[in-house]
Amino acid sequence: MTNELTARTIAVSVTGGSANTTMTYCLAITVESGLVFAADSRTNAGPDQVRTYSKMHRFGVAGERQLVILSAGNLATSQAVIARIRRDIDDGARQNLLKVTDLESAAEYLGLLSRSEEEKHGAAVAKAGLSAEATFIIGGQIGAKPTQLFLVYPQGNFITTSEHTPFLQLGETKYGKVILDRIIRPQTSLDDAAHCALISLEGTMRSNATVGPPVELLCYRTNTLTLERYLRIDEDDAFLLATRRLWTEKLIAAFHELPPIPWNSASVSTSTV
Repeated sequence: MTNELTARTIAVSVTGGSANTTMTYCLAITVESGLVFAADSRTNAGPDQVRTYSKMHRFGVAGERQLVILSAGNLATSQAVIARIRRDIDDGARQNLLKVTDLESAAEYLGLLSRSEEEKHGAAVAKAGLSAEATFIIGGQIGAKPTQLFLVYPQGNFITTSEHTPFLQLGETKYGKVILDRIIRPQTSLDDAAHCALISLEGTMRSNATVGPPVELLCYRTNTLTLERYLRIDEDDAFLLATRRLWTEKLIAAFHELPPIPWNSASVSTSTV
């Protein structure tokens, strides 16, 4: 009974009491010059409280490998997974993120940990009508191997990006996808990709109150094997406010420049049934 009550308490605090509530938005982009990772930090947005928790986790050895993990879903599960990753590294476990030889092996390892942690409390959480599932994005570079991104599902399986879909998303994906589809190409510069990620997040925050700042933004430049370009942006940050204002102004201006609708054009059928 104690485990069930604890699991229910944790799950409700994460989901706001609804099994279907999504309270996060994370994304990762791959372009020829590197990778971009972005995430909000909100985990609860009820009328009485707003809680935040970092969903971006960094692991690596300078000059050897750099890996970034984004997390979404049940907070207790994702925290436990990240804690096990750190413990495996500290203990020098046979399999850990500093020993895997490629990103695919890292994704497989992450999936195994996620399934293991979910199974510990999954049944008790399910009795409360909630979910213990967590989903992750992992990406980075190991040695001279190419940069890669993987989305790891709660079941432990995973997918990667493609030429036509060079980005991965977690959580509340629908509001921020449009800008990614229109802008991101393999040739997109790393700075443009970072701006696009921020606009994707901003649009999601504007349309969904359960997604909110602080926002974390990180760029990894291919073959540097260091994580030097990281930014944490608070709600009242001057850069975020200026970006939001300018983007809104430009969207409104572009809207008013659209060609008029040709209501009387001969090419438009006016027949009725």
